[in-house]
Amino acid sequence: MDDPRSRIVKRAARELTDGMNINLGIGLPTLLAEHAEGLNGVMLQSENGLLGIGPYPQAGQESADLINAGKETVTTVAGASFFDSADSFAMIRGGHIDLAILGGMEVSEQGDLANWMVPGKMVKGMGGAMDLVNGAKRVVVMMEHVNRSGESKVKQQCTLPLTGTRVVHRLITDLAVFDFPPQGGMVLIELQNGITLEQVQQQTEAGYTMRDALPV
Repeated sequence: MDDPRSRIVKRAARELTDGMNINLGIGLPTLLAEHAEGLNGVMLQSENGLLGIGPYPQAGQESADLINAGKETVTTVAGASFFDSADSFAMIRGGHIDLAILGGMEVSEQGDLANWMVPGKMVKGMGGAMDLVNGAKRVVVMMEHVNRSGESKVKQQCTLPLTGTRVVHRLITDLAVFDFPPQGGMVLIELQNGITLEQVQQQTEAGYTMRDALPV
């Protein structure tokens, strides 16, 4: 189905390339595990201590001992390894994760990310997000362009507590794809299939520039 979430996942799958060590955040990014199967040498990492995540298990074949950071049951691929959280975070902080793909609540026009808590709501812990956005070589965020109230999640400035400042390299929403160059600012580089520039302009609070020629 061409629903908003499916558009995001389909586009984000193009970020996966052969030979990468990739961390998939909880929520929407976990759906990318299915897209990594056909790639050579890709190893998916979970900060609770697993390198080599496979696709979701078939019904009836789940193991309570095999879970990802979001406490979902998973499978493993050939060559998978298990280790404690200290080793897992040493891997992240040491720059050994090529790509972190995370969900987001808000992203600012300068590449700030808010994705770990909403004030006033129960938060069981910040997880590994703060380490990942600072330790991974590249950070891609997947999120819907507007929230349930119809407000833009692509902001001039984030209003929620920050996970990191100027840490996002690429933002993929159900409407468009944006890059954040080293010199600052936000650049619209692609429109999602069937989406017009006017729709993006109407639903984006942040200021941005545009690539000279957007892909058709």
